Amino acid sequence: MPSRLRWMRLRPQELALIAITAVWGCTFLLVHWAMEHSGPWFFVGIRFLMAGVISMLIFRGALRGVRWTDIGAGAAIGLMIHLGYGLQTYGLQTIESSTSAFITALYVPLVPFAQWAVFRRRPPALAFLGAALAFAGLVLIAGPDALTLSLGSGEVATMIGTLPIVGEIILISLFANKIDLGRITIVQLLTAGILGFATMPVVGEPIPAFSWVWLAAAIGLGAASCLIQLTMNWAQKSVSATRATIIYAGEPVWAAIVGRLAGERLLLTALLGGGLVVLGMLASELRIVRKPRAGQTAARVE
Repeated sequence: MPSRLRWMRLRPQELALIAITAVWGCTFLLVHWAMEHSGPWFFVGIRFLMAGVISMLIFRGALRGVRWTDIGAGAAIGLMIHLGYGLQTYGLQTIESSTSAFITALYVPLVPFAQWAVFRRRPPALAFLGAALAFAGLVLIAGPDALTLSLGSGEVATMIGTLPIVGEIILISLFANKIDLGRITIVQLLTAGILGFATMPVVGEPIPAFSWVWLAAAIGLGAASCLIQLTMNWAQKSVSATRATIIYAGEPVWAAIVGRLAGERLLLTALLGGGLVVLGMLASELRIVRKPRAGQTAARVE
């Protein structure tokens, strides 16, 4: 049966994910600066505690009538946020940002397979193609130095941190249509913050000396984290985990743009990589539409 490809317009939910991915990419430089004045787990704790407080102000009264389902779902996602952000932040103390970006990008090709395993639904072939293109683009953005991994503590921590990132995306898709948006946002952010502080005595991290740098970064990133998690919880009610991940893969592109504005040199390969990420996003939006035979309705492969 003949078939043709057609584009599908981006929905408001997908446009919202692109917007928060841009915000996400802009936070990378702030975290790097904050690590000069704070330990990783303290900063994760204060950042997400701030985010939780902000979300409580936004959703005043949302915790009334909270159910154990809301608490369980929010706590599970919060644990993934705590581990993913915490391990990535820990790694940034000893490795270059390009290396961190490359290792973290390992979650992009993993999500389609995780979605397949959890939901028992195979993502469309074009979604795998989009993930592959996005991952190839991220490798180019990271640059040749990122491919030289010594597997020190920073590299290993960042590599392990890709697994909870996959878990967070899958759990949000799993619970998205089963819980209250405001409640789960509050619970997951407060959980991530509390766990960040709880990790400090376990790893022997001291409380840092007061600094306006980490305080300002915590407030700014707390607001950004609230916006990011709220949008993810809302948008992934209708956007699949695989498609959302391909959109999230644009985060290093925005980070590279911010770095260029801050004075970093942007290599030609990085520009090419950014183009591949965008191409991956477009490929994931393609639809294969089969022309119907006489008396048949058109079949669309998604």
